[in-house]
Amino acid sequence: MSATDDEMTARREAMVREVAAAAVAFARKHGRGAISPRVQTALREVPRHLFVPPEHLSEAYLNQPLPIGFGQTISQPFIVALMTEILDLKPNDRVLEIGTGSGYQAAVLSRLVDTVFTIEISAPLAARARAAFDKLGIDNIQSRVGDGYQGWPEAAPFDAILVAAAPPEVPPALIAQLAPGGRLAIPVGAVAQQLILVEKRSDQSTVLREIIPVCFVPLTRQSSPPD
Repeated sequence: MSATDDEMTARREAMVREVAAAAVAFARKHGRGAISPRVQTALREVPRHLFVPPEHLSEAYLNQPLPIGFGQTISQPFIVALMTEILDLKPNDRVLEIGTGSGYQAAVLSRLVDTVFTIEISAPLAARARAAFDKLGIDNIQSRVGDGYQGWPEAAPFDAILVAAAPPEVPPALIAQLAPGGRLAIPVGAVAQQLILVEKRSDQSTVLREIIPVCFVPLTRQSSPPD
């Protein structure tokens, strides 16, 4: 028997409370990371169970990543919240996401900013995410299939960029497409990964900060860069 809407809402509320508590513990240890009421509200408004495969529906509101097919995962809700929080988003911001995956992270971002641009290298995943956006009536997400390393140059600059898969280094194209004063949240590394926050100053210089060790799927490319 499938869960009712009320049951899913209750599970989602419990997930948000668990994420908020985990964030408080994280902030006590690291000096930052508490999840704002605004981000908590976004988590409450997005039905995560609509972004997971049917076989994982009962696990949709656990604070853990889940497989979504094609070698990809939907991120742990705490990581979604933390990456969203450190971007310090404003209502009029334009945000680029690399690695649409299930579409859940983009949907959370859409509740907080003016426009989300999201790129996914897997056409089937991109189509599935687009269908979820349309089902929920989310009209401020622009999506396409493409190579995330290249960003979305014709829509740049972006006030914030979030990368939901791990490259071995920060792609230079993403730094170039970040507006002065903007922030980039990205997991970096092959085996040992760190979530990095990149802040771009008005003089085009950047400041990098390590936030937390993470474990993301690799950011894949459509083709290798030229030698």
